[in-house]
Amino acid sequence: MQIRFATTADAPAVLAIYSHYVLHTPITFETDIPTIEAFSERIRSISSRYPYLVAEESGRILGYAYATAYKERAAYDWTVEVTVYLDQSTQAKGIGTALYDALEKILKEQHIVNLTACITGGNQQSEGFHHKRGYQRVADFKKVGYKFGQWHDVIWMQKELQTFNDDVPPFRPITELSGHP
Repeated sequence: MQIRFATTADAPAVLAIYSHYVLHTPITFETDIPTIEAFSERIRSISSRYPYLVAEESGRILGYAYATAYKERAAYDWTVEVTVYLDQSTQAKGIGTALYDALEKILKEQHIVNLTACITGGNQQSEGFHHKRGYQRVADFKKVGYKFGQWHDVIWMQKELQTFNDDVPPFRPITELSGHP
């Protein structure tokens, strides 16, 4: 298995993985499958500042992970939201772990301090995965999403990736790192 940066050429395969979650789960609150064009633009936009990674084996995308801005204001530059989605046939095989390991390595180079994860309430698999990686539950929002005819809670989990004392280095967009797009 290889972990690499996603390109817009990966959009059909990545969207195929994501579509399952849109159509069959409350894991994402998106209710309509995005178009290939819209999904390609998401990859392009995210990749301009943050890592967007895919796990690939024998030409097949097994899963993907990325980071996005937690909030848009400059004071939040050292905090990101992380996301991972896996093909249904590849869950619990270490692919999510490999994707997050690679993601965290790059985020450290970008001087990211805090990682956050937004998880639909009741998604014990995701909550357990993040807890195992050092995330702590920091917020609970009741009935904030409505999908499949019912209300869903959202929890936020957070992990401190690294610490800076008084001399906090500036955030580094992915395009400024050597060896990255």
